[in-house]
Amino acid sequence: MKRLMLVVAAMTAASAFADRVIMKSGSVLTGSGAVVAGDKVKFTSDDLGAVELPADKVAFVETAEEKKVEVAALPPEQKPPETWHGSINVAYESARGNTYKNNASIIANLNRRWDNDRVNFDFGYYYSETGTSKHDREKSTDRWEIEGQHDHFWNKSFYTYENGRYEQDDIAGLDFRLRLGGGLGYQWFEKDALWSIGTLSFNQELGAAWIRVDYAEKDDDAEKSYATLRYAHHLKYFPKWNPEIEAFHNLEFLPQVDDFDNHLIKADVGFTTKIIMDFDLLAKIEWEYNSMPSVGRKSSDFRYIVGLGYKW
Repeated sequence: MKRLMLVVAAMTAASAFADRVIMKSGSVLTGSGAVVAGDKVKFTSDDLGAVELPADKVAFVETAEEKKVEVAALPPEQKPPETWHGSINVAYESARGNTYKNNASIIANLNRRWDNDRVNFDFGYYYSETGTSKHDREKSTDRWEIEGQHDHFWNKSFYTYENGRYEQDDIAGLDFRLRLGGGLGYQWFEKDALWSIGTLSFNQELGAAWIRVDYAEKDDDAEKSYATLRYAHHLKYFPKWNPEIEAFHNLEFLPQVDDFDNHLIKADVGFTTKIIMDFDLLAKIEWEYNSMPSVGRKSSDFRYIVGLGYKW
């Protein structure tokens, strides 16, 4: 295995000068406290605060002290083991009196990143009921969905993916929708520090999918299974003024191959922010569009979600 050699060279002995981290991409970060620890460079950036940078993305470091240190990255067998990360967020609203109402949602995510592979799982459940008393209450939302995706990276940016999704929505008349597909993706940024605006991750995907669907009531011309194209992108942004905030946006568009009038769109936008320890606040808007819904149902569904959660 090749061992990464990182040369830390001091360019001046004047302690008044700030440390500088020069990335291989050409970006330059200024700050203080640059320390090489295994395969990471720990650094307090003037713009981003405390950050940990992968050593293989750093060209060299200039410090305010006169020193030249040669550090070898840990070989794979000595690196800390890869771990799973995720989050679970819960929102609940209740009303009693002239209005009887219960609203609840659970949103969970589980993901893991290796050198050449990445997996991601999402789960969501949404339920609401309302009325004037518990005896005349009616469901207005009853939906759940689960989705998983595996990405294999062939180089730093280019990857292929396979994914699957299953969902049900009683109120929308969707008995079930199953989707299986695959395609190509490109990771433009992955937790990269961009100038002085913050840290950004952004990737785009293009592929195809097969969909099997059944509605409670459907048009005679409605397809039970069909092939679609798929375009998707995913954005995460951590602003420099508060790296505890994670803003995100996702979009997915699936038009039927032989009939673009039949298409699905799923999008969201929102943010999470740390409250205390590993607990966070989630706020987001979800939009789903089905150009050919169940008979008597609307094409668009919006959900506005605010909830508390735990992230690890």
